[in-house]
Amino acid sequence: MAFLYALPGAVAEGLIWGLMAIGVYISYKILDIADLTVDGSICTGACICAVLLALGVPAWLSIIIAFAAGALSGVVTGLLHTALGIPSILAGILTQLMLYSVNLFILGGKSLMAIDPRANDLLVHMSNNNGSILSATIIVAVVIVALRLFFYTEVGLTLKSTGDNPDMSRAQGVDVSFNKVLGLAIANGIVALAGALLAQYKGSANINDGKGAIVIGLAAIFIGLSVSMKIKPNFVVSLIGVIGGGIVYYIVYNFVILMGLKTDYLKMLSAIIVALFLAVPYLKSEYFSKPLPAHGSAAKANHAGGDADA
Repeated sequence: MAFLYALPGAVAEGLIWGLMAIGVYISYKILDIADLTVDGSICTGACICAVLLALGVPAWLSIIIAFAAGALSGVVTGLLHTALGIPSILAGILTQLMLYSVNLFILGGKSLMAIDPRANDLLVHMSNNNGSILSATIIVAVVIVALRLFFYTEVGLTLKSTGDNPDMSRAQGVDVSFNKVLGLAIANGIVALAGALLAQYKGSANINDGKGAIVIGLAAIFIGLSVSMKIKPNFVVSLIGVIGGGIVYYIVYNFVILMGLKTDYLKMLSAIIVALFLAVPYLKSEYFSKPLPAHGSAAKANHAGGDADA
């Protein structure tokens, strides 16, 4: 019964983390960049949202501004990578470190800022899980539709081609560097938007909220794609699958907590889930896809050789 009572909250939070995973999907799957900026940009979105709400800014406007701030952090990572030649994974780590100080500055040197749901008309909050599910679903749907429209424009298609084959794209006159910066900006903008929603849902912004976000995002991606790719392997279905992966992850997360597992071990559990999904393709090809020796064919060849000698 306790699990059933916790289920709406798990779905609501899973939708928000699934939205964050869409940002990770854009950088990891479309651009083929392992971007670690997200651990900082999700917290940036949360901090900006909390501060703006305290200043009386409407919740809908605060998430738009959070998106813009997250996009800016993606631009920084992109420029470190493309303009300065820093490897993408290191560029993300550097931006993430910068954002820690930026986030502290946004919060006025405090590590946490509370959000009063009675003083603000929040889009999502844990006190109203059903309403939060509805609001989060609408926002997720808007983001998926917007991405579908964008990625089937000329710019969006060239961005996809940049991730698939940057050398061929460059040979066709595509500005690969610009596309990488643009893709990272979109990805981190969505991550920060999810961070703003998460702050509203939890009722606070914490400087340490972003730790391990990339692992949760990857877990949602691998869980979701393992199902969606078998249904219909296209862009929209993949995004819906990623959202579903975030929901499944948080349902399992809540179930594990109710079973009595200490929260100290949840990050390790997330890492194990991602490691298993990453290892499956290799193990499958290495141990389960090798062709069996063609004994019958070898015997026929030897017999034919014997007849030829005779």
